[in-house]
Amino acid sequence: MAAQQARDPGDGILSRIAARVYWYGTVGVLVALGCVPSLLLLLALDRSPGNVLVLPLCLAPAVPFLSAGLFTLRARARVDEPAPARTFARGLRLNTRDVLLLVVPALVLLGVVATSVVHREAAGIGVAYVVVLLVVALAVVLWTLQALTLASVFRFRVRDVARLALHYLTRRPGATVGLLALVVVAGGVVAVAGEVGLVVLAVAWLWFLLRVDAPVLADVEDRYVA
Repeated sequence: MAAQQARDPGDGILSRIAARVYWYGTVGVLVALGCVPSLLLLLALDRSPGNVLVLPLCLAPAVPFLSAGLFTLRARARVDEPAPARTFARGLRLNTRDVLLLVVPALVLLGVVATSVVHREAAGIGVAYVVVLLVVALAVVLWTLQALTLASVFRFRVRDVARLALHYLTRRPGATVGLLALVVVAGGVVAVAGEVGLVVLAVAWLWFLLRVDAPVLADVEDRYVA
């Protein structure tokens, strides 16, 4: 009887807290390491108007690692304590090609829009057109986040992910507003703590991204996943 009632030393509250800290800490370190090349490019790049076109492309090396982070966090919600490093490596292997095909063109478009806005006087662009360009840029950012999340979680064709991401921006306005809030939070963190601060908090930001997009992910799973 005493043996049956004995508790596993690993079942205590402190042990569970330590295991959770280790798990999220491991994922956070892996994501942060993957963001280092992008961070170095951003820190090294001169912030002159002439570099605005390539500035968004500095984020491209980090995209597969952000996707792997989303993949790993999503796996934890479905499997009890999956091995973080192994799950992260699997997400990196499965998703790198698709997320780059989706995100890199969006980054190029953002660079073109940013260049047009920065050089608006030389190009003779009016205020109304600048507003339109900014709205387009925001829509591209929101679409990119949605596409990144879908491509990280599900195994769909790239063109199907692109269509679904566009579809759910209007079908699930609550999730879209949540994505917008996360964009604002990311901008605030960069303004206060710089790009390094955002990299340090990346795993928490990705966790919130999955929470915000949970209604979309659930609907996609119900409709399109057998």
